[in-house]
Amino acid sequence: MTTSLQKPSSTAINLWTVRLLDDGYCIIPDSVPQTTVKALNDELDDRFARTPFCKGGFYGRRTKRFGALLRRADTVADLIRHPFILEMARNALGSWCDCFNLNLTQAIEIYPDAPAQYPHRDQDMWQGAKGQMQYLLNVIWPLSDFTAENGATLVWPGSHDRAALELPPQGDPIVAEMAPGAALVFLGSTLHGAGANRSTSIRRGIIISYCLGWLKPFENQWLCYPPAIARHFDPELAALVGYSLHRPNLGNYEGQSPAVLLGDNPPDYLAATDALRPDQQAALDGYLAEQTASDDATQPAAHSDP
Repeated sequence: MTTSLQKPSSTAINLWTVRLLDDGYCIIPDSVPQTTVKALNDELDDRFARTPFCKGGFYGRRTKRFGALLRRADTVADLIRHPFILEMARNALGSWCDCFNLNLTQAIEIYPDAPAQYPHRDQDMWQGAKGQMQYLLNVIWPLSDFTAENGATLVWPGSHDRAALELPPQGDPIVAEMAPGAALVFLGSTLHGAGANRSTSIRRGIIISYCLGWLKPFENQWLCYPPAIARHFDPELAALVGYSLHRPNLGNYEGQSPAVLLGDNPPDYLAATDALRPDQQAALDGYLAEQTASDDATQPAAHSDP
């Protein structure tokens, strides 16, 4: 996996995060070099050619989709672990989780004559409270030009947060026109949908999304990347695909982080080990200290021999 991207400045991240949270989306130009785009197209060409069209009106009968991209293209790790995007995800989701995980990687081709996709909010797959918190951060990476003619993604500005409860949506969508190398970042509560492809060309892109670490992801990451595959990932990437604990103790294997399975010889017998948030650890320590003090107070006083 390549890791050539440099850590961005906190000022730039903060500016784009403010725009994301205010409008529900932002388009960040020149986020990856053209060499990365070319490598991804080269790595995915054969898979696209072999993949059949989707079935069903939502996925799109003139659309091809496939996931598990870390198994299809090594270069996709650069997108998943893009330092700018990861920091934006922490800013957008960190208030509601101890850590976030990879929710989906999906490559998409939309063919000529594809109709516009039904407008939707990706967070609606989870039946939690709406308009109060964010569950998901989406990133669309174009691998070809996104234009109004070929069906660039439609986004409804301001349709997130409390507006996520409104039907029908207020206002008109924007057309997320962008060139390869850019990134469309939007919240899971933002209304969006693919536009109609009225051109003679295929529109190609990649979707990568991140969700709260205590949610069941859209794409089953552990089936996509079982231990035999994930043990070849670096620790950060393995944690993103689910080989990590979300405190307290969520997602454990025999009471430990599932990362224990990524070693050469995973042990058969493990000691279940606490993984608590700092506030929980402090509460536990206080509770145990009170018990110790109470036990000490009830013990008979020691008497020395005369």
